[in-house]
Amino acid sequence: MRVQIKPWGNSQGILLPKAIMQSAGFACNDFLDVDVNEGSLHLHKPVRHKTLEERITESGVPLTLIEELDYGDPVGGEIW
Repeated sequence: MRVQIKPWGNSQGILLPKAIMQSAGFACNDFLDVDVNEGSLHLHKPVRHKTLEERITESGVPLTLIEELDYGDPVGGEIW
């Protein structure tokens, strides 16, 4: 599919048809990383690392909190 670069304020923009957006899994207001290689542009979603909570939820194993452990009074140069 062919698209055209158009002026947009002091910059330039490319309008992407809905079919391309859906095929690439992009949505309006998504942030994309752009790589330039030998005259080509590559647009891709940035890698989003999952939080610990997300990873625990996906594991299916319930998270059980244990009580705080007391190791006694400091015996060295620890700061509490």
